Amino acid sequence: MRLIDVDSSTLALRPASLRSALEADRAAGRVPALVVATIGTTSTTAVDPLPEIGEICRGFGVWLHVDAAYAGASAICPELRWSHAGVELADSYCFDPHKWLLTGFDCDAFWVADRAELIQALSVLPEYLRNAATESGAVIDYRDWQVPLGRRFRALKVWFVLRWYGAEGLRAHIRSGVALAQEFASWVRSDGRFEIVAPHPFSLVCFRLRRDDDAASDATNAELLRRLNASGALYLTHTKVRERFVLRLAIGAPQTTHEHVADAWRLIQHTASTP
Repeated sequence: MRLIDVDSSTLALRPASLRSALEADRAAGRVPALVVATIGTTSTTAVDPLPEIGEICRGFGVWLHVDAAYAGASAICPELRWSHAGVELADSYCFDPHKWLLTGFDCDAFWVADRAELIQALSVLPEYLRNAATESGAVIDYRDWQVPLGRRFRALKVWFVLRWYGAEGLRAHIRSGVALAQEFASWVRSDGRFEIVAPHPFSLVCFRLRRDDDAASDATNAELLRRLNASGALYLTHTKVRERFVLRLAIGAPQTTHEHVADAWRLIQHTASTP
């Protein structure tokens, strides 16, 4: 497995670094098999440059999988589909409706450009599974699309959500989360004690308290997170960006309003000011 360098400002994968890694493997007699790009990386929601990555993968004959686990739901809004530019070059793609599309856990939506490749790798056909409908092509046997023989009916959960909210209801949900996150980010920027540490195109904001000493800063931010979560009034998570401890505020619940986010920011400011 190769970890590819990312851009220092966007935190997105560098196509040139990917090409260099593929060329180095080829020169060493290895056969590159798979590249995984992301739309909305879990840690920071960075968006990889799929058009460039896709062309490189096609040139090397490498399978390109696009993981849009969280941010894939955003594509329901036309104004956010820029994040999916180049997705037509993917060999497979997935996103999780249970993360931002109001569907109960667990539910992953998976698409593959050429199902024959997948079926050839995973198909099992003992005699007792043979039947006329399968052999005639009248049905699609999804047992051949995964490792387990059986599968849960997750599509039913998505169907209920679509029926209840409709496309416009789901778009309103996504847009609300994005708008609230952008407003929260503007408040963070207006307070000189804090900084935004990653782009935030969706509804997740990565931020931290500023400190001159990196080690002290990490400890200070970790303690701030502990105190905030111990309050019981909100729950934040953390990650590391450029090896620094960072707080993450994510908005995704349909009941979250402007007042909730404003209260959260006031509590963050107050806690940061209190020894």
